[in-house]
Amino acid sequence: MSELPENLKYAKSHEWSKVEDNIVRVGITDFAQEELGDLVYIDLPEIGKQVNAGEQCAVVESVKTASDLYSPVTGVVVAINEAIVDAPEQVNDEPYDTWLFCIKADNLAEVDSLMHASAYQAMIEE
Repeated sequence: MSELPENLKYAKSHEWSKVEDNIVRVGITDFAQEELGDLVYIDLPEIGKQVNAGEQCAVVESVKTASDLYSPVTGVVVAINEAIVDAPEQVNDEPYDTWLFCIKADNLAEVDSLMHASAYQAMIEE
């Protein structure tokens, strides 16, 4: 497993978040993609969709299983990574360089409730 980037925040449900101005870029962690195995399909939220923090908003499917993805913040989906729809294996190859969707956050303080790398590392080692 790769080192956890310190500049990201992590959810218990294994999404990573990166704040860029008031936009939150979201992907899945290396741990999540390893547990899932080879990704074969990703169902992303629609641009313009209102999402709530902790709400299921996307699905990733692998050769083993399907897994729901949850929004780390409340806001509106403003971008999706179209490239991964046709090439979901990019997430397996570069999980921290391959984002899935972006949310314009209503309240960036919600990001503060996510875990730092050290706390996420401790959680996945339990």
